[in-house]
Amino acid sequence: MEKLKVAFCSLGCKVNQYETNAMTQKFIEQGYDIVEFDEKADIYIVNTCTVTSIADRKSRQMLRRAKEHNKNAIVVACGCYAQVAAKEIEKIEEVDLIIGNNEKNNIINIIDNFKKSKEMSELVSDVMYKEEYVEFGPTTYTEKTRAVIKVQDGCDRFCSYCLIPFARGHIRSREIDNVVEEVKKIVSDGFKEVVITGIHVASYGRDFKNGITLIDLLEKINAVEGLQRIRLSSIEPIIMTDDFIERLSKLDKVCDHFHLSLQSGCTTTLKRMNRRYTADEFFEATEKLRAKFQNAALTTDVIVGFPGETDEEFEETYEFLRKIKFYHMHIFKYSPRKGTKAAIMPNQIDSKTKDIRSKRLISLSNENELEFNKSYIGKEVEVLFEEQDGDFYKGHTKNYMVVKYRTDRKLENKVEKVAITGANEEYLIAE
Repeated sequence: MEKLKVAFCSLGCKVNQYETNAMTQKFIEQGYDIVEFDEKADIYIVNTCTVTSIADRKSRQMLRRAKEHNKNAIVVACGCYAQVAAKEIEKIEEVDLIIGNNEKNNIINIIDNFKKSKEMSELVSDVMYKEEYVEFGPTTYTEKTRAVIKVQDGCDRFCSYCLIPFARGHIRSREIDNVVEEVKKIVSDGFKEVVITGIHVASYGRDFKNGITLIDLLEKINAVEGLQRIRLSSIEPIIMTDDFIERLSKLDKVCDHFHLSLQSGCTTTLKRMNRRYTADEFFEATEKLRAKFQNAALTTDVIVGFPGETDEEFEETYEFLRKIKFYHMHIFKYSPRKGTKAAIMPNQIDSKTKDIRSKRLISLSNENELEFNKSYIGKEVEVLFEEQDGDFYKGHTKNYMVVKYRTDRKLENKVEKVAITGANEEYLIAE
């Protein structure tokens, strides 16, 4: 009998991608074939995202597109948008099954039950009552030559613009021994770099009663033999205490690329966002990091046009960003999220103003990136090469700069030192 075929579409963050891979492994174990989303399949699963209104729209588009290749297929919506907007998704006639974040781990049984009833079904439990981290079992989500490891779920920050705490629930941390075992497996499979990710990684361990925190986890991972690099995904500056940075600086495998989520360089705006730190405290965290990590590349996220953001507040943000000189900035134009406090705040900003502010910050980011890249001309850097790109091999330095190296050697998943001879806004060039 021909195997049933399953196609996945994963939207949003690395956590979603990790969980999509975990679900994929479960289907493979049960004898299913995995095919691309634009191919004919018996089941289409869209792991949705709701971090922005654009993500919501993309989720709806992919759900509607699923049956274009097979009108008789089962279409499943799961993930964060499914968690917070099940009633909206019910209106999409192509969707057969809606599954919340708590239910992803049991997706095969849920689909098997649906096959018996053939009735549109919604299984979305309240994530706010989930107290324990859900283990997906053996899984490795990889990006070329690096593996991504989910160590934490949930968020208790409740920023005024964000729905994620309602989609993911309160913080739940993964047991430290389970993380270390997965790292060891990844290393035995030949991977040299791991990326530590979660919904709010800085909160790792706060739900434990044994005092374990993120730095304890990183020290354990650093001790794994054969591993060469540990990369952190987005973290909040509040974790950057003297003790944390001091201990972090002693871990030789930790990459000196830090993505510190800022959102605004104006303390007044940060307060409306409920970000729980000031611009001065953020700046102090960056200075402490740079004192210990001389080649640190700092990246960040910034929201422009947040409700009530005056011209003066934006200029304060602009000057703050000029002072810090981030290597790269992800610029987002604020979009209202139904159900958040920010959506009903007065003084919503018009789209034209958002566009102008966004373009200014993107231009600043490009200038910073070019300047930082050019500063490496004439230096030697260590690169983990990932793939061939024409006459070049492409990879990343420890501080996450892209390097293109002209060579006829096969360098995939190899770490090499190369001399930088040129640079542009996007990458370094080695001859």
